[in-house]
Amino acid sequence: MEAVLARPRGFCAGVIRAIEIVELALKVYGAPVYVLHEIVHNQKVLKDLEASGAVFVHALDSVPGGALTIFSAHGVAAEVVADARRRGLRIIDATCPLVSKVHLEVLTHARAGRDVILVGHAGHPEVEGTMGRYESPQGKIHLVGSVEDVSALQIDERRGVALVTQTTLSVDDTRRIVSALRQRFPAIVEPRRDDICYATQNRQNAVRELAGRVDILLVVGARNSSNSNRLREVGEQLGVPAYLVQDAGEIDPAWFDVNMRIGVTAGASTPEVLVRELLSYLSALGVSEVTELDGARETVSFALPSALTRAARASA
Repeated sequence: MEAVLARPRGFCAGVIRAIEIVELALKVYGAPVYVLHEIVHNQKVLKDLEASGAVFVHALDSVPGGALTIFSAHGVAAEVVADARRRGLRIIDATCPLVSKVHLEVLTHARAGRDVILVGHAGHPEVEGTMGRYESPQGKIHLVGSVEDVSALQIDERRGVALVTQTTLSVDDTRRIVSALRQRFPAIVEPRRDDICYATQNRQNAVRELAGRVDILLVVGARNSSNSNRLREVGEQLGVPAYLVQDAGEIDPAWFDVNMRIGVTAGASTPEVLVRELLSYLSALGVSEVTELDGARETVSFALPSALTRAARASA
């Protein structure tokens, strides 16, 4: 058997930034540092940070008054920020800058009185945070997750209609929904630049390239990771049996036959060490060769919050 690695795969710039924020905050301020929700969707990352003193909570009422609190890379609603301030919490915002871009778009449209249509998955932390950034007494924000949802929308178009999307969606699925929205609302205001992040697009493109060369696809990622689930779906849509596994321990040897070519990729919140552990497991099953496709070279990086870096310099 042969394994073929997609490139790019694994950590994106927003995830790297979020993890570095928690690590640096622990170094500067010491433990415990409280993090609202999972900083990123990966259990290994979370356990490693917990071992260093990070405490992950589901609600702000679990955070002691005055404690240092970090918002996850997925972003939070405006009311969550206001609540944290009312509680006297010290805040560090690790929201991915590309998610913050969508928040700003929503705020701009709300101030203009437009209704906003958010394409995304109900219940996802990023979607909840983005929905909670719309504040206007005149308009409303609407969530759609399918083409069918578009026809059910009840909107007064006289206020104006604008479009934003979750950053980790399937590019193809989103394109179909956006096409339906354009047909229904010809004057809809769209982002100047696509809201789906560069890393999501690059990883999906890499799976498309990989799918034509392999017999089966393994996606290493958390089950609650939107972008990891989208990678599995892209593989399936291209006719390749695709499995989402959190680590090598979730692999079933019955999936493989002799002489198979096994495609391997990883979601944007998956550390490379999990990919290497998976390859080691596949080697024990009979994979004798590992190759890596050429793909997009990612050079994007995001600066850490200036207040945190100033505190780090002062404590050095």
